[in-house]
Amino acid sequence: MPLSGAIPAVGHGVAELRIRDVSGAYRASYVARLADAILIFHAFVKKTRKTPKRQIELGKKRLQEML
Repeated sequence: MPLSGAIPAVGHGVAELRIRDVSGAYRASYVARLADAILIFHAFVKKTRKTPKRQIELGKKRLQEML
């Protein structure tokens, strides 16, 4: 079962799904503040313990482009 948690470094109301299986760890960033939709705007393979700054910045950029 995936875990979810807030990631305020990307933006207000942004959360991420944390998925782990035998092939690795994955993250998917989303916003659920829309009444009838969930916007998934960034996903990546997690390779290090800490989320790389590059991935955070890319998530911010994609969120701005989609809103």
